[in-house]
Amino acid sequence: MNQDYIIPNEWSIIEEGFNRDRIKSSESLFSIGNGAMGQRANFEEDYSGATFQGSYIAGVYYPDKTRVGWWKNGYPEYFAKVLNAPNWIGIHVEINDERFDLANCTEVKNFRRELNMKEGWLARTCEATLENGIEVRLESKRFLSLDLDELGVVDYQITLLNSDATIHYIPYLDAGITNEDSNWDDQFWKVTNISSENERAFIEAHTMKTHFHTCVFMESLLFQNGQKIKITPTLEQSDLKIGFRYSKAIQKNETLSIQKYGGYTADRNHKSSDLVKAAGSVLDKAINFGFHDLLELQKQSWNKIWEMADIAIVGDVKAQQGIRFNIFQLNQTYLGTDAKLNIGPKGFTGEKYGGSTYWDTEAYCIPFYMTTKDATVARNLLEYRFNHLDKAIENAERLGFNSGAALFPMVTMNGEECHNEWEITFEEIHRNAAISFAIFNYVRYTGDQSYIAEKGLEVLIGVARFWKQRATFSKAKNQYVILGVTGPNEYENNVNNNWYTNYAAQWCINYAIECVEEIASEQPEKYNQIEARTKISQEEMSDWKKVADALYFPYSEEHQVFLQQDGFLDKELITVSELDTFQRPINQKWSWDRILRSPYIKQADTLQGFYFFEDHFTQEELEKHFDFYEPFTVHESSLSPCVHSVLAAKLKRMDQAYEFYLRTSRLDLDDYNKEVEEGLHITSMAGTWMSIVEGFGGLRVKNDTLHFTPQIPEQWEAYSFNVNFRGQILKVSVCQDDTKFELQGDQGLQIIVNGSKKSIAPNSLITV
Repeated sequence: MNQDYIIPNEWSIIEEGFNRDRIKSSESLFSIGNGAMGQRANFEEDYSGATFQGSYIAGVYYPDKTRVGWWKNGYPEYFAKVLNAPNWIGIHVEINDERFDLANCTEVKNFRRELNMKEGWLARTCEATLENGIEVRLESKRFLSLDLDELGVVDYQITLLNSDATIHYIPYLDAGITNEDSNWDDQFWKVTNISSENERAFIEAHTMKTHFHTCVFMESLLFQNGQKIKITPTLEQSDLKIGFRYSKAIQKNETLSIQKYGGYTADRNHKSSDLVKAAGSVLDKAINFGFHDLLELQKQSWNKIWEMADIAIVGDVKAQQGIRFNIFQLNQTYLGTDAKLNIGPKGFTGEKYGGSTYWDTEAYCIPFYMTTKDATVARNLLEYRFNHLDKAIENAERLGFNSGAALFPMVTMNGEECHNEWEITFEEIHRNAAISFAIFNYVRYTGDQSYIAEKGLEVLIGVARFWKQRATFSKAKNQYVILGVTGPNEYENNVNNNWYTNYAAQWCINYAIECVEEIASEQPEKYNQIEARTKISQEEMSDWKKVADALYFPYSEEHQVFLQQDGFLDKELITVSELDTFQRPINQKWSWDRILRSPYIKQADTLQGFYFFEDHFTQEELEKHFDFYEPFTVHESSLSPCVHSVLAAKLKRMDQAYEFYLRTSRLDLDDYNKEVEEGLHITSMAGTWMSIVEGFGGLRVKNDTLHFTPQIPEQWEAYSFNVNFRGQILKVSVCQDDTKFELQGDQGLQIIVNGSKKSIAPNSLITV
């Protein structure tokens, strides 16, 4: 059974009723972020029940020393941990000297939590009875500002319901925090200074080893029945914590509120010596605006995001809620304003997986950001990899490669490999192909030919060199083979000739040769510079070509499909439909040995190749491969349902496409994989967007022209999305009877719909 407590709503994620068993799940689902920092939806007041506290600062990490039972040469020395940062949201609340803690209250009723995605805020209300018999109503609202991205704001209110009482608010900063996923229980943070000025508090701390310097800060204002009041607080301070105690006796039915302004300044953006000064400047601006004006700015900023990024669905509230949740979380995680940042698989919602960058960015996220923002955002993501090219070459050298061969890391923060599972770190080398494909995809979509000459070509050359050296000539087959790999399907480790890996390697080599020859022909001066840096030669490319032309691809004549890898047909081919549902998910019910011997596929593997390289195959070939592999796919990777949805739509199997869409869009909301309490699946959320725009809408770019093959699930009355194509905004609206294309801007646009050319005049609409 999937979880089913999130109330369907078009613009909000809503939970009603207090259930201790789902606190950690809700902390993930209701997470907030602004691209520069983020936090799980922990309560502001104390909570002694099961909870997973998490606040995170973008780009700040700790190199936790690798912990493995058996060290292997080439292992990374550390696993980069997304760091739980010093906590600024905390407010101890005491009512007549009893600590307010929902876990200890004798009754909690009318509990409601809402994440408003349209406006970008998190709110919570409830009524609770403390052990001392006092009944209170709690109302809180908080957000992380998009406009002042070092700032977060909390409005927290307690109303006395059955008696007079003295309320104590102790807003605090706490640097005594830890990571749940620490390998060795190391101290990640070192506090260097705790200070206060008037009613402002600051804790300066830096990370151990990486020495990121940060300052967490706060200031609070008090209100009684909506009117600002002045209470002189008492300072409470220890080695790792600082707070102010505000005490006020109020009467029954009165409300005491605290507005807390806090956040982080870091030396990624300021001099380390100026962090307190910078924090003071943020607080000056925040107090000057005030809570309500800051909230109004927040609403306006989110409105601008939604104007471009929204996908509207008519007639299916759960589907609508799912896609907006995915789009919202993607924008909370990454806004494209800082080229040094990337999109971590958990974003700001948890610590699992560590690192900030996986191949997910190139394979799934770039299409979303290219289409819903502008080309500079996607280009920043490509440049992130270019800036790490030297590290990728070093990573390859550690494994025995040479001559500028580049192996980009599976997981990284700064370009160094920091993932330490053998079958991932050394074998899941298909990640290199996703990076080359992203360059191709970016140029195809944006028309920005300059990127390849300026930065992309050197990446393509490094990747091609890797594939040439990674292939082995087999005398028995008289072909080149690629041995000992793991494909996207991580339920098959250390296999030979994974079809997707081999096919992608061949494509990478051919694309690199094509780009080298094009730059040499059209931009000889630029080519000479690249040639001087990389020492590329025609002779070397001839060697690449020999490998690419003679790569081996396992194939079954019986089934007329490419085999996922050598030996796949030796497995006991029992389909997923024949599995007892109590055996699912197999990654939580089975031993790893049993999984590896099974035919079950974690995520699209061979079909990933059919998604990337769809123009290389006929519709009939796609259908055969889909029908052969999908029945063995358990979709226990978050990255699987979206690819299957796109392919099912291409096969015009809309029932299947819709089923996969619901699964990818509500993967976390309904907790399909029974792990949402660890954090959300941020990068797969971009795949959800692909399911609609590329799947149902059929968006493709061919020969510098937008192509559409629009379809609509029978469950929907209509849907619409926006496309930013080379600076022109096109709104696509699909209903059961027709499709409308509305163009903004001062230039016309030619598109192809269902194979027919259509011309749209500036600021006009056509109906197909």
